[in-house]
Order: sequence, then C-alpha cells, then structure tokens
Amino acid sequence: MRFIAKLLSAVIPLSIMISAPVQARDWASIEKSGKIIAATEGAFAPFNYYEGTTLTGYEVDVAEALAAKLGMKLEWHAVPFDSQLAAVRQDRFDFAIASHGYTKERAKAVDFANQHYCTGGTIAAAKDGGPLTADALKGKTVGVQLATSYFDAAKKLPGVKEVKTYKADPEAFAALKAKKVDAWISDKFTIMETLNKNTDSGVVSGEQVFVEKVSLIMRKNNKEFMDKVNQALADLAKDGTLKTISEKYFKQDITCK
Repeated sequence: MRFIAKLLSAVIPLSIMISAPVQARDWASIEKSGKIIAATEGAFAPFNYYEGTTLTGYEVDVAEALAAKLGMKLEWHAVPFDSQLAAVRQDRFDFAIASHGYTKERAKAVDFANQHYCTGGTIAAAKDGGPLTADALKGKTVGVQLATSYFDAAKKLPGVKEVKTYKADPEAFAALKAKKVDAWISDKFTIMETLNKNTDSGVVSGEQVFVEKVSLIMRKNNKEFMDKVNQALADLAKDGTLKTISEKYFKQDITCK
C-alpha cells in the first residue's frame, strides 16, 4: 500500500519539491507569504499517493481545501513517513498530513490538529487458512510498516509471536504474499484499496483490531496557526466539503462522528 515516496519534479497545480530545511513559521509569517509549506508521504493510497507524477489522494484534497479556506496556496514536500515527526520538530514544514494517528508518545513531540478522519487497524491474511482474527494471530508473525501506530498495536495483541517491520506497506503486503509473515496489519481503507487492486492475490481482510483518529501535525505551541487550521477544518465539515472528499475516494463519509 504505502509505496516508497517518489521524489519527483514539480507538477501542476501542486508544487512538489525536496529542498533544504525551512523555518516553521507563525500564522502572521504564513499569511504574509501567502503559502503553507506542507509535508506528506505520497505513498499511502488512497490517502496520499502519486498517479504518475501527480500527487493526489484524500488527504491531499483535504489539505488543498483547508489552504483555500485560509486563502493560502500549498507548497508540497514528499517525505518518508518515518521521518516526518522529526522534520516537523526541526521546523522544516508548517504541517505534515500523512495519516498520523494520535498517540501519547507522538503528542510529546508535536501538536495534533482536530481529526480529519477516523479509521482502524485491520488484519489482512491469506483467504485459505490465514489468521483473520486477533485470537487467530496467537503464535503467528505479523508484518507492519515501520514507525506506525500499527506496530504498537500489533505488539500489544496477546500471543503474537513476532512483529516484523517494513519500510512501507507495499513491502509488508509483498511479504504476506510471499509467506514471509502470516498476516499484515494496516489501515482498513488502505487494505481495502490494496486488495481491490490485487484481486488475484489470495489475500482478504479480516477483523479490525483497533480504532484510530487521524490528524495533521505541526510543531508544538504554534497556537494561532493551530486555531486557524482547526477553524478551517470545522468550516469544511460544516459546509460538507470533507464529506464530499470522503465520498470521492471511499464512497462513504469517513470523518469522525
């Protein structure tokens, strides 16, 4: 699912670039510049991914709508997921939006905006005889993406023999198909997207093992900018924009109720 981020040339209308670190800014500086400098992974379909050289996905659309609500343009940077918290702490970006589920440990490093969707970690395994419930994972090996909340959740499941980490979800999915792991745990919508695109894989989705609330992240104590972002998100929910974007990618409303 999570394809290794392609660091590609600029595309229209999004500006995709990797550059030297930039200083994270307060709202006055952002407003004066007319643009928000944002990070995503570009490797987690259907939330943020590439179609050819074009960055797209649910979270890309949400961020674009948020920026428009604030009267800003977006400058996108593609950054591996496991590097994003550190990059935000180093003030390289104004925010990162890449399916960050809230955890107490992450909240020590960055601030979380209000949630833009709710989801859950789901098991995927072989249709014939694979472990498709939490109970069936006892004594089994599970594959997950490195530095994600799915790793922490999988480690807490009773009786799991081993949790193996992979740089990106497509590698975990490939490991499952190659029988290097017994199951794969990731976001339920990403698993659905992956299996819809790989109907001959012999893999099916199973039980959801935990619930996750997802937000964009920014450096700590940037209160005025956070307030602006949260108000924009509230406005997008109220006017139906978030629902419309959800239905575009998922044929259902995935915003938190």
